[in-house]
Amino acid sequence: MFYKTLILISSFSFLFYSARSIFSKNMIVEYSRWGLAKSRILISLLQFFAGLALIIGFYNVKLLTLTSFLLTIMMICAIIVRIKIKDSFLASLPAIFYAIINFIICYSTIFKI
Repeated sequence: MFYKTLILISSFSFLFYSARSIFSKNMIVEYSRWGLAKSRILISLLQFFAGLALIIGFYNVKLLTLTSFLLTIMMICAIIVRIKIKDSFLASLPAIFYAIINFIICYSTIFKI
């Protein structure tokens, strides 16, 4: 049951974040600061579809496992970007948080916890 709550937290967070990444002027500036301005729309769409796939994953465990694994990788990449641009630990915390959440989801689906 616990991991189902994590799925909902992650899915709605990525759906919300992807919309912010497309429409928010602040997020446009952030993507430029991260060196990802040219990839902003693609990353946002990937996050949007991943958020949807997590919800669909309630009915398809293979999709849930794959999506949570890919989101874990994406968040590890986000952590690396934050380290590369010398962001603070506090600024990096959301990426760390979502990497851990999606790892737990992936692990839970693989090992049926």
